[in-house]
Amino acid sequence: MRIGIHLPQYGSALGGDAVHRVARAAEERGFADVWVSDHVCHPAEQTYPSPYLLDPFVTLAWAASVTTRIGLGTSVLVLPLHEPVWTAKALASLDVMSGGRLTVAVGAGWSAGEYEAVGSDFASRGARLDEGIDVLRRCWTDDPASYAGVHYRFTDIRVVPRPGRTIPIWVGGGSEAAFRRGVTRGDGFHLIGLTPEQAAGHVARLRRDRPGSDFVLSLRTGWDPQGMDPDVIRREHDEFAAAGIQHVVAAPWRTTADDWLRSMDLLAGIVGLP
Repeated sequence: MRIGIHLPQYGSALGGDAVHRVARAAEERGFADVWVSDHVCHPAEQTYPSPYLLDPFVTLAWAASVTTRIGLGTSVLVLPLHEPVWTAKALASLDVMSGGRLTVAVGAGWSAGEYEAVGSDFASRGARLDEGIDVLRRCWTDDPASYAGVHYRFTDIRVVPRPGRTIPIWVGGGSEAAFRRGVTRGDGFHLIGLTPEQAAGHVARLRRDRPGSDFVLSLRTGWDPQGMDPDVIRREHDEFAAAGIQHVVAAPWRTTADDWLRSMDLLAGIVGLP
């Protein structure tokens, strides 16, 4: 099972120096990839998540600039909040400049206030996510590219340079629509915040339709050895692996870069990174 780490992109630990330090340390310590979250804005009445969140595109580019091998990922990119042709260009640019290290996990989001603030329709977010995934792939493979959907349409455009490989798109979520989207449109599925028992049920469901190991099953969890019993992390690690989870993203909740690095170092030892 591959282990990734969330960058200090949120809360009081965030900052350019913190992102650089954690990205370099993650690569040196043997983590598979570094990850970011996505919210464009934060309605004042919401209590979750933290409104302190760096832009995901800029943060991944910043992390890529001081690393050479470690993977880069979004957990998750709320794609219907972003115009998909622009997004295709930005993500392709990041993948090209980083040497082909990007994985894009996408989701529909849940904050109606956030959608309203950016002038995007909340009710149609699922349909626009479906089309958005198609638009990304069309822009990354066809030159020129054309697309005729209900929500997005364009004819004979060039979005270049194109990636030199197929950028994996994982679908995130927990709804019926998300599971259908994952098995029909995704290269993998990204679960969030589940116990091993809950994850096992979702794995069985997804594997009925996508049995091949090339369809990656990933999960984001709050593993943080400075706030959790290490034995719980060890047990969950083994149980997630036994359930069929192939990849885990750990998201510490430390408030300084030094503490974030300490949690990473402890976690690496607990899960047996080389």
